[in-house]
Amino acid sequence: MYGIDLHNNKERYITIGDNKCQKFAFLPLKRQITESELSALLYSHKEAFAANKECLGEIIGHEVVIILDIVRPYPPLLRRPAYPEVPKSREALEVHIEELPDLGVIRKVGHNEEVEIPTPVIVAWHNGKSVMVGDFRPLDTYTVPDKYQIPKIQIALTQISQAVYICTMDVLK
Repeated sequence: MYGIDLHNNKERYITIGDNKCQKFAFLPLKRQITESELSALLYSHKEAFAANKECLGEIIGHEVVIILDIVRPYPPLLRRPAYPEVPKSREALEVHIEELPDLGVIRKVGHNEEVEIPTPVIVAWHNGKSVMVGDFRPLDTYTVPDKYQIPKIQIALTQISQAVYICTMDVLK
């Protein structure tokens, strides 16, 4: 049995067994890797993240079709504005939106395409860096359950409460 502390800090460690006093540190990199080198490394091992002819994170045959249990007109909960009002967040969002189409993660919607249910976007900030997060929580209320159900918070908390060891990833799920 082992656990990994995944906090984003310099004190990353692994504990093995019940002895929480004995910590094993990750070896530091011999040199700093630039963002372009990291990107090239990830793309050279693309098979770990997607099949050869697909974008990162997109695997053909594993698409999930979301079926809603309501019909038009959609409730106001599903028709919220897609972008944040705060100017600082909007600027950070513009930077993300410029990068993601090049990676094949998102595509621009044409002027003749209708978006009936926009995905509200939250811009979270951590250590001065922005992270773009799609807020799909309203869809959970109106989605027909399938084989990829999102666990309810109370069920997740009950499962965690019965665990002997808990790592940060268990709590963040």
